[in-house]
Amino acid sequence: MIIEPIHVTDSSFDNIVNKHSLALIDFWASWCGPCRALAPVIEELAGEYAGNIFVGKLNVDENPTTAERFQVFSIPTVVVLKSGKEVERIVGCVPKDYIEKAIRKQLG
Repeated sequence: MIIEPIHVTDSSFDNIVNKHSLALIDFWASWCGPCRALAPVIEELAGEYAGNIFVGKLNVDENPTTAERFQVFSIPTVVVLKSGKEVERIVGCVPKDYIEKAIRKQLG
């Protein structure tokens, strides 16, 4: 079974994030090369951590309100939220283990 990241929008963001104790949101855009390079990593993490952390993707061009609210000025930006509050932020196309460290830190 393949588990993929869920597409999150301005209108669904708060509901989704508040429903999950731990969430990882990838802020991205379709024209962004580093975002496209990071996408397979985000997909792998969604499958590997299914049931432990919600993994979502938010297109900043289509959902500027949430991107602005989180002051996302560079993409890709990965934000980890615990109980709806930002606890980790990773900016740029980074190796998978870098993101995994942030996830494991929050999982305890």
